[in-house]
Amino acid sequence: MNWFFIDESITDGERRQGPYSIDDIRDFVKQGKITESTLVWRSGEESWKPWNSYEESREKETAYLEASRDELIRTTIEQLLREQASTRHYAGFIIRALAYTIDNCILGLFGGILLFVISLMGGVDIELIQQAAENYISSPTSMDALDKFVSTPGMGLFLTVWSFFQAVYFIVFQAIYSATPGKKLCHIHIETAEGMRLGWLNSCARYLCSVLTQFTLVFYGLGYLIVCIDPKRRTLHDWIVRTFVVFDTRVKANESSKPEQEN
Repeated sequence: MNWFFIDESITDGERRQGPYSIDDIRDFVKQGKITESTLVWRSGEESWKPWNSYEESREKETAYLEASRDELIRTTIEQLLREQASTRHYAGFIIRALAYTIDNCILGLFGGILLFVISLMGGVDIELIQQAAENYISSPTSMDALDKFVSTPGMGLFLTVWSFFQAVYFIVFQAIYSATPGKKLCHIHIETAEGMRLGWLNSCARYLCSVLTQFTLVFYGLGYLIVCIDPKRRTLHDWIVRTFVVFDTRVKANESSKPEQEN
């Protein structure tokens, strides 16, 4: 279908312009060459009519309004999701202690298997280790009990391998998932002050600082107990590396907003 219009900017000569397609006409509307009152004629019409009297002029407006409505809805949803995601729900002492207990049960299972394997190889006497462990548990602040426990034959090898596995366990899970299996089961995770995942560098730093926090057990576990008084529920190593342990509602909100952002 051919379209023509009267170019009012022409004062001398033929003012009728065309033929054009409807897409060309719409482009002229965008450029301002055709206004609502510009006379337009298309094949099949009896006479010239203002552009705004054609249905095609309203189709574009309707499409624009629909697109604006969809954009407004999408923007509103994204804003609500961001507001929901921006609210941190900090994990307290009890839930964190439960997650830590689960992780230590997993590590303890590995330790038991490792100790059994070393004993089969004749590298350790389990009875001597049990006696040294009982002495240490009965007096955990005694350096003499600790020295006897560490100096038990085969204990050096066991502690070296087990410590390496423990480091790998915490660093890898925190770097990849921002949570250990214990935290996953408790629906909590770790994030940086900016609300991001830890990554490898922050995960390594947090683990090393957590070792420092473990040494505070000699001082009644003050490095852990500050969780109870800190409004953001941070332990000593959280303070040092600027991390938070929060409930998974924040992650779910971020994940639910991803499809909208990708579209």
